[in-house]
Amino acid sequence: MLKGFKDFLFRGNVVDLAVAVVIGSAFTALVNTFASSFLTPLIGVLGGGGELGGVVEVNGQEFTWGAFLSQLITFVLTAAVLYFVVVMPLHRLLARRVQGEEPGPVAPTEVELLIEIRDLLRAQSGTSGNGPVQGP
Repeated sequence: MLKGFKDFLFRGNVVDLAVAVVIGSAFTALVNTFASSFLTPLIGVLGGGGELGGVVEVNGQEFTWGAFLSQLITFVLTAAVLYFVVVMPLHRLLARRVQGEEPGPVAPTEVELLIEIRDLLRAQSGTSGNGPVQGP
């Protein structure tokens, strides 16, 4: 029962789903704070400074390229951290697991099982088993 659960957990799809959930929820607050506290002001300064740094106005329409660039950098940083901290170590673990797998114990043949059943039946009935072996 535990082996099946362990196999389920180490299946690639489950891990990919877990990584997606982590990206979507656990890092959201941290990443948004980093973007609003550091990236957006930095891009604003590099884009001309002041309140309108990172904003281009064309015919009364504002294009906030600084906010987009900030979110793009945030996404790349988040994906890189998750790749190097979660995905890559897990792939190494799975590769070691595959390399170290040995074939399981060899299952008994039908003849061996039948002999074992015969011996158990003889032991239960109290016979010695010295008589002729009867066919099935």
